[in-house]
Amino acid sequence: MVNQNDIREILLKTSEKLIIPSFGKLKESQISFKNGLDIVTEVDIAVELELNNQLSKLLDNANFIGEETFSKNPSILNYYSSDNYCWTVDPIDGTKNFVKSKEKFAIMIALTKNNKIIQTFIFKPITEEFIYADNTGTFINDKKLILNEETKIENAVGSISFKHWNETKKTKIISIKNFFKKIDSYGSIGCEYLDIALGHRNFALLSRLYPWDHIPGVFIVRKAGGHDCHFDKLEYKFYQHSNNLVVSNSKKLNYKILSFMEDE
Repeated sequence: MVNQNDIREILLKTSEKLIIPSFGKLKESQISFKNGLDIVTEVDIAVELELNNQLSKLLDNANFIGEETFSKNPSILNYYSSDNYCWTVDPIDGTKNFVKSKEKFAIMIALTKNNKIIQTFIFKPITEEFIYADNTGTFINDKKLILNEETKIENAVGSISFKHWNETKKTKIISIKNFFKKIDSYGSIGCEYLDIALGHRNFALLSRLYPWDHIPGVFIVRKAGGHDCHFDKLEYKFYQHSNNLVVSNSKKLNYKILSFMEDE
């Protein structure tokens, strides 16, 4: 395994060098859209290049999958099928928040090999919160996190992603919103995963699943004692193309959410 302190140092220095100086100071010329839809900034691209450079020093011959690189070369997802270690990076998760000078955005990193998740990391540049997971558990500032709460659905706080569902499924999901205590979105799934692991939130119901958005957080919640599953109740497999995922602090809550969806 890679030393988590090495990753934290890389993230801290990258943030100090590229992110913090631009926070609240972006010019329109630094902001564009990829695929005519998703916002991207020059900072996203610069951070990804920097992380590629720095992470390559930690492991020889490791592959690299970044969100911005993928937008230009989707075939890089084939790296998951190789026998090499692979870094997966989301340089700024929550770019819209970053552009609007809101603190809820994060850098996310995952290390995988042979279809297995080895370690994952989430770092919030503004607050410098750093959470990571490996095969021994999930930790924040080296304190182990353990989720042992069983939340009733009427007390559950979380988010529901509607963006990439068809109208039939969207109607079904909307119909169960009132079963929960509160539904809201941070605009950064990485920050939501962090707060689920900390016990500040309870669940996320997701539609489109890009690996850089979900490998880090799913593993962090899973290793803290939470649960993740698709609508067929099978756990998330990052190396397979898939959609529709429920992640929460417990299997019981996940299955309860799925049962409401079936009833509807």
